Amino acid sequence: MTERYDVLVVGAGPAGLAAARAAASHGARVGLLDAQARHGGQVWRHDVLHGTPRPARIAFDLLARTRGHVEWLPQHQVISADHRTLLVETPRAAVRLSCGSMVLATGARELLLPFPGWTLPGVTGAGGIQALAKQGWPVRGKRVVVAGSGPLLLAAAATLRRHGARVLGICEQAPAAAVAAFAMQLWRWPARAVQAAVLRTRLAGIPYRCGSFVRMAHGRDALCGVDVDDPHGPLHIPCDLLAVGYGLVPNVELASMLGCALDHTRIHPCVRVDTLLRTSTANVYAAGESCGIAGLAAARIEGSMAGHAAAGFPAAATALLPSRQRARRFADLLAQHFALDARTRTLAGADTIICRCEDVTLAALDGFTDARAARLATRCGMGACQGRICGTTLAELDRFPHGGTRPPLFPARLATLATGDPSTP
Repeated sequence: MTERYDVLVVGAGPAGLAAARAAASHGARVGLLDAQARHGGQVWRHDVLHGTPRPARIAFDLLARTRGHVEWLPQHQVISADHRTLLVETPRAAVRLSCGSMVLATGARELLLPFPGWTLPGVTGAGGIQALAKQGWPVRGKRVVVAGSGPLLLAAAATLRRHGARVLGICEQAPAAAVAAFAMQLWRWPARAVQAAVLRTRLAGIPYRCGSFVRMAHGRDALCGVDVDDPHGPLHIPCDLLAVGYGLVPNVELASMLGCALDHTRIHPCVRVDTLLRTSTANVYAAGESCGIAGLAAARIEGSMAGHAAAGFPAAATALLPSRQRARRFADLLAQHFALDARTRTLAGADTIICRCEDVTLAALDGFTDARAARLATRCGMGACQGRICGTTLAELDRFPHGGTRPPLFPARLATLATGDPSTP
């Protein structure tokens, strides 16, 4: 049996919540699904100690006022897709969902760059440690170094401090001049300037080192310290945890499976959309980070635009276009001033593990020029993450681009896979 909706929104983060509300405002029957048990996505993830962030509560409360037009479908993991029909796995069964129009609000994942020791217990992504702390992972009293690039580092450090961690420092790879130039232009986006000021206040007393990056993590069975390249000389910082992230990568796997064209002008592709956020696949729209990393404000605006357009009201979407363009200009500013230092791509040694799922080292990938050949010979990219980590890493290291998408999108039960093609009645 297939459940059908007028509009199906995949992803319940800021973009997805906005899309569902916009579509429902026109009377459409909307299905809003997410792999997580709670709405909010990564940026508005529920905190077991501090609850759901207020903006997420407000967004979901607004959905409740749509007079039953939105059906919330938590713990629905998309396994495969075809012609606006999804095969979805829930904790109890596999279901098929179809729709007249679909909005992809699949968000992004962290960009992780390899260095000696990056697979040690205690080394996580900057966003990853935020999620762990919010879910109750004990960080109180732990000595933590936060490293990488971009504003996410400040948010991660603030979350860690709020949960009782001892944040020893923030290592931002962008040089001080670039960070200062970025800060000098924040007046053009007052809300962003206020947000930055609040974060800096919450992080008072924590060293913020520009032009710095972690070169190596030390430890035998767990992390015990890191070596940092700093403009003032090398540093060794004893620590219990390292949270390191070099930005975000759009999640485009579902879009690719649906046949949507991708924009390959940058290292990591994003979904190609027109001014109304239509993809190249009929009646499929995309919003938020899957269209290119641009942050929370752009995601909410694009979600609303895509929801209006998917429900058949393009004029309402067009009215938001100036706001979207303004939000995207901020994203361009971020990309310009937090461009990665080339040295961060040269830290891995020959014996550094690149594919964490299958324990494939960098040396084992020498000589391969495409993902398929490397996969067949080494199993690189054949683990649980389906190449999401090592594939983006190898693209960033200019080895070869990420391979194509194939089902299942995520690990699934055999019973789910046995249901077959999602387009089959």
